[in-house]
Amino acid sequence: MSKSLEEVNASVNTNSGSPIKRLLAFLGPAYMISVGYMDPGNWATDIAGGSKFGYSLLWVLVMSNIIALLLQSHCVRLGIVSGKDLAQASRETYPRFVNLFLYGLAEIAIAACDLAEVIGMAIGIHLLFPNISILVGVCITVTDSFILLFLLNKGIRKLEAFIICLVLLIGVSFFIQLTIAKPELGEIAGGLFPFIQNDEALYIAIGIIGATVMPHNLYLHSSLVQTRKFKRNPVEIKKAIRFNIIDSAIALNLALFVNAAILILAATTFFKMGKFDVAEIEDAHQLLEPMLGSTLAPILFAVALIAAGQSSTITGTLAGQVVMEGYLNLRLQPWIRRLLTRLIAIIPAFLTIYFLGDGASGRLLILSQVILSLQLGFAVIPLIHFVSDKKKMGEFVIPLWQKILSWIAALIIISLNVKLVFNEISDLILNGESSLLFSFTLVPICIFCILMLVYITVVPFITKEKINKNLGFHNELSPLKLDFATNIKRIAVTVDFSDSDNKAINKALQLGNKNSTLILIHILESTNAMVYGENSFDLEREEDYQKLKKYQQELQEQNITTEIQLGFGIPKQAIPELIIKNNCDIIIMGTHGHRTIKDILLGSTIESVRHEIKIPLVLV
Repeated sequence: MSKSLEEVNASVNTNSGSPIKRLLAFLGPAYMISVGYMDPGNWATDIAGGSKFGYSLLWVLVMSNIIALLLQSHCVRLGIVSGKDLAQASRETYPRFVNLFLYGLAEIAIAACDLAEVIGMAIGIHLLFPNISILVGVCITVTDSFILLFLLNKGIRKLEAFIICLVLLIGVSFFIQLTIAKPELGEIAGGLFPFIQNDEALYIAIGIIGATVMPHNLYLHSSLVQTRKFKRNPVEIKKAIRFNIIDSAIALNLALFVNAAILILAATTFFKMGKFDVAEIEDAHQLLEPMLGSTLAPILFAVALIAAGQSSTITGTLAGQVVMEGYLNLRLQPWIRRLLTRLIAIIPAFLTIYFLGDGASGRLLILSQVILSLQLGFAVIPLIHFVSDKKKMGEFVIPLWQKILSWIAALIIISLNVKLVFNEISDLILNGESSLLFSFTLVPICIFCILMLVYITVVPFITKEKINKNLGFHNELSPLKLDFATNIKRIAVTVDFSDSDNKAINKALQLGNKNSTLILIHILESTNAMVYGENSFDLEREEDYQKLKKYQQELQEQNITTEIQLGFGIPKQAIPELIIKNNCDIIIMGTHGHRTIKDILLGSTIESVRHEIKIPLVLV
């Protein structure tokens, strides 16, 4: 089975040093998770909640944070004990059609999250630079797509350090703004008592829950804890769980401070001043200076917004990689995955703002958080089942009190979501112009989702056996069919007249025998070759042909049967054609030694060739 985020799995050593140093080595993954709890989507729901209902929804933030801490501790336990992330565990447990459904929902959640980050960053850029419209800001957000790629190449600790710096920037910004606003502590305490005023408050409360307990964070955290390397024995596993839960407690409480600060700032600045309709982030920014009498507050507000959007976009991409690899066993290049995720988010954001104007951005942000909340049950319920399963977790299965609290949390989330969906669909059917259309589309979809939710909830209680026995990441293992009589007769070797040719040809000799034939292949990439192909005749063609002849002569002097083939044009196209034409049994290629940005600029011949041929490919 492939390891989760294989390029950084077990890349941070925690086995040496004092207990303090070991604890510090474990700190980091939860901060990457915490940024998802303070992304621009949270800002929209917190500002809307604070301006419309004052401090009365503070208890929702606190409850959400407690639920988040409980669920993230389950992710820590699952990742450390089983060595699998939530997507991998689901793929191992549920049948394929269920996994495809869960994968689709997870991708929708990630797209909704990235949608919030795109809009949030675009708004932040617009607030700092008013001449840049939000629509242009949305387009600019594409350029951050390679920051993740660059930081991951530097190692997971560098990425974590970058995220922590952004989190501290956000925290300091809001601490200063709260100092300027001077809220009343007694009134803040009153907001800690549970109370929902009306359906609109419920809608925003569900958005706050969705923005706080984010489904894709559950997948990501169960993967990131596996970046730590430690001894796999019960004592060290317990320590790893404890240290990571400490990490989670610190990071999520910092996220709670930021969310509470946004809501308190909105309540103190807008609600108390009679501004009950501030739902747009840019409106909040514009009103901060006249209502607080400080030019610093709106600047800090915009800077923190950009930092929140940038940090959250990194975790969203990593979560997308975890989900895709876990559910589908499909790995894309990180930059392709990044651009794909970003474009999925940019298209609806661009179209909405283009047709409805900048004023629609706030409503789109809140809607994205409600969508996140609606996905939660489908991530939370499998997670609770997995960490409650003694076969999966052994002695590290969660205690009874955690099971009870976890199911209560899941029940709260699902109940709120069912009520919200019922209210929204009822309004559309009873008051909408296309009531018949909604009746035959939304209602069946909702019924299907409810049935799937019941399925993933009930089936693990009915049977303790794996629903998809021993499937893992591949189909059932078939017996090997060994063929000792087969010899490799025709061995293709690509040459480019560099030092790597020696290694490639020697590898061919090691794989072959006295009856084998070497086919030396070189592709002419000159302009003439690109245009005229085999009809191109120039000095470069003659020189390359003579070099091939020299290789052939040296090998034939050693009684090695050798043929030469000169191809023309693009190597990734010409090489497979020559392989087929010469009936080769295997191909050996030397690697060029460049990667990442050079691969993007120069291209990777090997990647293209291996998809076009049906014979083994050996890299030297």
